[in-house]
Amino acid sequence: MAKKSMVEREVKRAKLVKQYAAKRAALKEITTNADLPMEQRFAAQLKLAELPRNSSATRLHNRCQLTGRPHAYYRKLKLSRIMLRELASFGQIPGMVKSSW
Repeated sequence: MAKKSMVEREVKRAKLVKQYAAKRAALKEITTNADLPMEQRFAAQLKLAELPRNSSATRLHNRCQLTGRPHAYYRKLKLSRIMLRELASFGQIPGMVKSSW
C-alpha cells in the first residue's frame, strides 16, 4: 500500500491538469503557430511558464486505483499486477481466468 500522501498528491495533480487543460492547450497553440509575430508567441510562452507546474500532464504518474502502487501498472484496467492477479483469482474481472496446466 502506497503512502496516502503520495496518492493524494497524484489526485491533486490530476485535478490541476483537468482545470488548466484548455488554457494550456490554447497557449501551446499560440506558441507553435509560425504565422504569428514573434512577440506574441514569446508572450504566450511566458504565460505558459506562469501556470502551475503540476498543471502539466507530464507530471502525472499512473497509480493503481486500489493500492496506489506506481509500478507494474496496467493502463487498461488501472490496476497494478498484484491486484490484477488477486482480483482475477477471485473471479472479479469479467472474462479473465487464471490459467493452470
